[in-house]
Amino acid sequence: MSDTSNYYGDVVNVNGGEKVIGINHGTVLHNDGTAQDAELQAAVTDLTRLLEDLRPELSPDQARTVADALPELTPDRAALRERGMVLASVSQIAATVGEVGRPVMEALGRLLALLG
Repeated sequence: MSDTSNYYGDVVNVNGGEKVIGINHGTVLHNDGTAQDAELQAAVTDLTRLLEDLRPELSPDQARTVADALPELTPDRAALRERGMVLASVSQIAATVGEVGRPVMEALGRLLALLG
């Protein structure tokens, strides 16, 4: 009888060694994610404040869209990734109003950079 091994997926053999971490599949957390969470919280808070400041400059339909979007802006990375259409509609409104919407566009850029 032969020893046949079938491997499906990652195979790691460690013989000896110290402080072996294993395979990194691209998931990196810094300080258990608390630093990134604080950054995400700050980005969402900043965007929310800027959208509130922008609302008087908007048409009634645009203001309603922003009002509907505000509750969707939470410091939850997974939820924000799923709500891409909300971020896209806010971005479109900010771009439409020109220079007055630039701070919102910049805040959206910072938020999207954090989401990766």
